[in-house]
Amino acid sequence: MATAFSTAKFSTQPFPLNPTSTTSHDSSIVFARPTSQFLGSTRKFRLTSSSKFNLSRRSKTVVAVSDVVKQKKSKSSPSLLITKEEGLDLYEDMVLGRAFEDMCAQMYYRGKMFGFVHLYNGQEAVSTGFIKLLKQQDSVVSTYRDHVHALSKGVPARAVMSELFGKTTGCCRGQGGSMHMFSREHNLLGGFAFIGEGIPVATGAAFTSKYKREVLKEADCDHVTLAFFGDGTCNNGQFFECLNMAALWKLPIVFVVENNLWAIGMSHLRATSDPHIYKKGPAFGMPGIHVDGMDVLKVREVAKEAIGRARRGEGPTLVECETYRFRGHSLADPDELRDPAEKARYAARDPITALKKYLIENSLASEAELKTIEKKIDEVVEDAVEFADESPVPSRSQLLENVFADPKGFGIGPDGRYRCEDPKFTEGTAHV
Repeated sequence: MATAFSTAKFSTQPFPLNPTSTTSHDSSIVFARPTSQFLGSTRKFRLTSSSKFNLSRRSKTVVAVSDVVKQKKSKSSPSLLITKEEGLDLYEDMVLGRAFEDMCAQMYYRGKMFGFVHLYNGQEAVSTGFIKLLKQQDSVVSTYRDHVHALSKGVPARAVMSELFGKTTGCCRGQGGSMHMFSREHNLLGGFAFIGEGIPVATGAAFTSKYKREVLKEADCDHVTLAFFGDGTCNNGQFFECLNMAALWKLPIVFVVENNLWAIGMSHLRATSDPHIYKKGPAFGMPGIHVDGMDVLKVREVAKEAIGRARRGEGPTLVECETYRFRGHSLADPDELRDPAEKARYAARDPITALKKYLIENSLASEAELKTIEKKIDEVVEDAVEFADESPVPSRSQLLENVFADPKGFGIGPDGRYRCEDPKFTEGTAHV
């Protein structure tokens, strides 16, 4: 039976997913234009018998992508979208992300962190909805807003907090900081300070998976890569180049757009000629999906299908998750440009509150069970802060490591000794 992401559903003329196929397509997706400037709760898509995109029509009855999946499931089974165990796991991960970021704000203003710190509050449904479906071998490529992606992928809170504090016990030994989380063990391939620069890295990781499977004949290599980036990135060249390569080579990758409607202080609606990012997918021959990024269950349903397509060798998917950040662009941003009414509208749709309500109303969890999780997370975050605060700072010589290919950094001197071991070598460098 065809899934919500099947070729039959998403292949549209003149951009078929399978260029060699001569099969006629009797259904496609028609995307309704927004009826207001706020995209989140109004713009969805519906199924139609038309064989082409109809971008001028407005839908009176709009249906979210996950609702389509839910309706299909309900015909065969009355079961809920998640089990109790899954629900509690999702809730714990989202609460961890929120509590961790709130603590980061406190520590930043107390002078424990330096540089720019970009928080993820409000967007937790995207990270949790996608990353918690991955295997350990699957890869994640993040942005400068990367703390919660790292936590969802399994990097310990201690390691992330220590990295933010610039300590040797951090996941990058204190050399990455807020915007450059990396963990080889957890296949977190980095946060990236410049927008768009992580997308080629993610595309390369996906190519590696395909190469291992098809050239090196590693039959069990079905690894998938998730590339996270924001709406502001989608007008950059790397985005289009990598969509083209991923579609051309049918790479096992999901491009996840975290559209929080603002690129620093620039409204997404003012910055691009067509604000519907998901429509860029079919232009390259891949499905382009829009989903309510404030609802973790909707995100999760779409993520299942997109990750499944990639793992089965059916190629990439572009998913636009419409979400909202509850804080400014960074902790240095006074957040004075966004309309207070807009902020209040999205705050009322808090993804954690929505999941909590779903769990209780469907008897998947009690208030007491959820409070136990919240208490546990508070302890985890407090422990992470204490651990980071007590950890040692890097030695000055560490600043000079990983600059050149030599593992010691600046190489070997004429006397055969490593230059960085000379006490006089770091004289004149900044004191840490």
